[in-house]
Amino acid sequence: MSRQKLYLLLVIAVIVVAFIGFDLHQLLTLENLQQHRDAIADWIDQNLFVAVIGYAAVYVLVTALSLPGAAIMTLAGGAFFGNLYGLAAVSVASTIGASMAFLVARFLLRDTLRNRYQDTVAKIDRGIEKDGAFYLAALRLVPVFPFFLINLAMGLTAMKLRTYALVSWIAMLPGTFVFVNAGTQLGQIKSTGDILSGDLLLSFALLALFPLLAKFVVGFIRNRKVYAGWEKPKQFDYNLLVIGGGAAGLVSAYIGAAVKAKVALIEKDKMGGDCLNTGCVPSKALIRSAKAADTLRHANRYGLESVPVQASFKHIMNRVKDVIAQVEPHDSPERYQQLGVDCIAGEASFVSPWELEVRHNDGRTERLTARSIIVATGGKPALPPIPGLDAMAPLTSDNLWDLQEQPERLLVLGGGPIGSELAHAFARLGSKVVQVERGDRLLAREDEDVSAVLKAQFEADGIDVRLEHSAAEFCLENGEKVAYCEHNGERVRIPFDQVLVALGRAANTNGLNLERIGVETLPNGTVPVEDDMSLRFPNVFACGDVAGPYQFTHAAAHQAWYAAVNGLFGAFKRFRVDYRVMPWVTFTSPEVARVGLSEAEAKTQGVAYEVTRYGLDDLDRAIAESEAQGFIKVLTVPGKDKILGAVVVGSHGAEILAEFTLAMKHGLGLNKILGTIHPYPTWNESAKYAAGEWKRAHAPQRVLAFLSKLHAWRLGKR
Repeated sequence: MSRQKLYLLLVIAVIVVAFIGFDLHQLLTLENLQQHRDAIADWIDQNLFVAVIGYAAVYVLVTALSLPGAAIMTLAGGAFFGNLYGLAAVSVASTIGASMAFLVARFLLRDTLRNRYQDTVAKIDRGIEKDGAFYLAALRLVPVFPFFLINLAMGLTAMKLRTYALVSWIAMLPGTFVFVNAGTQLGQIKSTGDILSGDLLLSFALLALFPLLAKFVVGFIRNRKVYAGWEKPKQFDYNLLVIGGGAAGLVSAYIGAAVKAKVALIEKDKMGGDCLNTGCVPSKALIRSAKAADTLRHANRYGLESVPVQASFKHIMNRVKDVIAQVEPHDSPERYQQLGVDCIAGEASFVSPWELEVRHNDGRTERLTARSIIVATGGKPALPPIPGLDAMAPLTSDNLWDLQEQPERLLVLGGGPIGSELAHAFARLGSKVVQVERGDRLLAREDEDVSAVLKAQFEADGIDVRLEHSAAEFCLENGEKVAYCEHNGERVRIPFDQVLVALGRAANTNGLNLERIGVETLPNGTVPVEDDMSLRFPNVFACGDVAGPYQFTHAAAHQAWYAAVNGLFGAFKRFRVDYRVMPWVTFTSPEVARVGLSEAEAKTQGVAYEVTRYGLDDLDRAIAESEAQGFIKVLTVPGKDKILGAVVVGSHGAEILAEFTLAMKHGLGLNKILGTIHPYPTWNESAKYAAGEWKRAHAPQRVLAFLSKLHAWRLGKR
């Protein structure tokens, strides 16, 4: 920290300590002002100019240092100076004070906090970039958090000081007037009878109604601004148009139909999206076949004779297709038409915020209108621009399921969930797998101890895990496919038969004509959505992989509820999406299931925590099934049983995690889990035992020592 920053911090600290130490905040209370009202009023009458200047100076100081008392100061301005002088003094002083707080935050905190809270600041910056001064004006009129936080937060953005000061002054005027006017009536209270005066009641009514009125006005102005240049249809074909028939689109359409809205679902390919056709369902079917092969190959673990497995890959892939076919009716057009949804086979692109041009698969084109539109077009595997990769006919999670012959040597690019799941499945089915990850461990979003367990199991199952390897080039050498990777400054040659690319996903936005309605994608390819899942316009929404930030089927379904409900009822009430308890699972063996904070995230975010561990090698059910490996790790608030996060590494990890997810969602601590009867012997007993480990670590030692003496005394021992 620079010397100038240190000096400024010292000055601020001295002022704040003096303010609190000398109980100066007690002066800025309504009771104190009422008690000395007459004396203060007499002095002001004789020294009006000095009083106004002194009052404004104190107000500036209180606001600039974010000290408590600004609201009382505003009421006092009306009480002692009246509407005219009070409004002038408060509006000027509050603007100067807010600007000073803005500059202090920019000077002291901007560099540090922008690095530490990149996501939060980036979100504010997007609001500033998109709406500019209007964004700040909305915060001032209807603050979603207190004014002093607005001052500090805006100091972290790139907004210019003059813009900040001018917009703050103008936007705070209505609220300032309401408070000052209320203050003028407070100054007139001399007896309890005055409390029921019409003027005073009116002032407090304005004070109570102002936030609601301001919110309505801001919403009205924002809508006029965002819809400027667009002509809204006088009537509509549908209440809700949904683009995309994957998890997010299906849930959106289902909700719309359930509340009897007129809904159309537009899908150009297969209903069910990635999850049914190329993602969750086929991958879990393949993983189950791989687990069966591993069980047969290691049947001696169960007292049986191990069997050499010769996998019939064609039969395995046929089984995968059969599984898809069995699940397919759940997502079929026929089912959704029975629910009341119009299912349209085709592609859609935006004409306006209420109108889509639909190109049917049979060649017809039509335009459809709706009060609300939901974009749920999903995502696709991302292919990096590595020289020679395209010539290798790379496999992805999309086209993998067309394979009829098992690759003898499979190169997997990526150590994330998809790459790890498929690498492990193919290795267990008999392929020689090389997994390349440019980072220093698998599953980089998990803690190091989690990654270490997975890496050890992969290597035990024959996977050649190459960490800190970055694919640089692909080529054919004497008819053999070869990849060259960079590793510690050396060039490493890896021959293979097939390469599977699992390096992330990109949102499907091509052909939507989003630029027509002024929507640009974010750097990661997703579209920018608000907390209510709206997409620039209050009636246009996005959910699922195309919206991010979580690209899970259950996250897509979660977002879809908010998009559909806000799309249908947002004119009356809007709900903000809640990501506080978002679980996810990587279906390797062992499974890796997590909800909430990891240790690494807690450290990065500066969250204090305690760790409780329970080894699954101690669980009776795990021992009985010869699956006694892995652990449960729970993060809690220091000294309390409140759960901040949990990870389960082991067999049935996904099912075990559900109990921790439920507890976090509904505010239940480890004591509640410990006090719940769990049937024996089950995998979910492990959650109770983990809670028991926490309880044991927090046992009241003094009480136990006393009880020990008490019991000894009752035995008659001295």
